[in-house]
Amino acid sequence: MDIKVADQAWIATALLHREHPERPDFKLREIIERAAREFGFPRAERKGVWQHIVGHSVASNPPTPARHRMLTKTGRGRRRLFREGDAINPDRDGKLTPAAEDIPTKYQPLLAWYQSEYNRNGQKTQGPAGSSSPAAFLAFVGLIPAYDLKVMEEVIERECERVETETDKDGEGKDAA
Repeated sequence: MDIKVADQAWIATALLHREHPERPDFKLREIIERAAREFGFPRAERKGVWQHIVGHSVASNPPTPARHRMLTKTGRGRRRLFREGDAINPDRDGKLTPAAEDIPTKYQPLLAWYQSEYNRNGQKTQGPAGSSSPAAFLAFVGLIPAYDLKVMEEVIERECERVETETDKDGEGKDAA
């Protein structure tokens, strides 16, 4: 069965997520190498897969001409599978996943995994009376891009160790002398 290059890119990314659930995203090179191993082609021979990983299937990019919303750019040179709530270019209205009939049977369980576990369509995020639970928290895992998490971590590291006194707030602390 011939598998479309966009579907190969999605399958390779989904397989990486299943193999490494602790990782929020992957380098472009990791995805193309996983696709090459899975589908048995040398990297240079399947440029179309690379194009989909880089741009054609990225939801936030302008259509080029593909309109798929299969992947999300999480930082420079990094991608993960698209999730509802991710940024979408308004001109993109294409597919989120491969169609089941377009991929071999052995990859079809990835579609069910994507809907039930990865994308979490319609999953409640709060329990009764607004309470939160570990499951509610986990519904948000992966929604903040890795690059943004890194920036947040750096700001917290830099700012949370600083002690600010009342005189510092008034601008007349030790530097004003």
